[in-house]
Amino acid sequence: MDLLKEEYIILELIPTAISPNKGDIIQLSALKLKGLQLQSRFDERLEERLIALEDFKELISYDKEEFKYKSSTKEMLEDFQEWSKGLPLLILDNVYTNNFLESLPNKKESLLKYIGKEYNDHIIEDLIEENNIEPTNYIVDILYETLIKHL
Repeated sequence: MDLLKEEYIILELIPTAISPNKGDIIQLSALKLKGLQLQSRFDERLEERLIALEDFKELISYDKEEFKYKSSTKEMLEDFQEWSKGLPLLILDNVYTNNFLESLPNKKESLLKYIGKEYNDHIIEDLIEENNIEPTNYIVDILYETLIKHL
């Protein structure tokens, strides 16, 4: 895919488990791009009352007013599917992201292949350090800034 010309979406999600059979998505953020130009943003979270573990609540405790809140992972994925309009998804190619997005028909590619990296448990910290990016809670923004620096 030619990331300088085509439309695509950068996506990141935060789950409570590796599998949708055992957990939920508690946050899904995505950026719709045309080339490197931001077209729109998607930010949804699971309603806090549905999140059992305090550690997960703490993980997504920032910028509460910036998110739309949903009552289920299913509802969140339905909203995302409508918003994404079938565009290709650039994802962090890890087990849980692939598992939770399996039901979406969008083409999925590893964002890391466009920047010459492989997934590891510290990839976000590595990208911040290697690309001199200001740390933020929005992983999708870090991925976007990394793409800009590499393309």
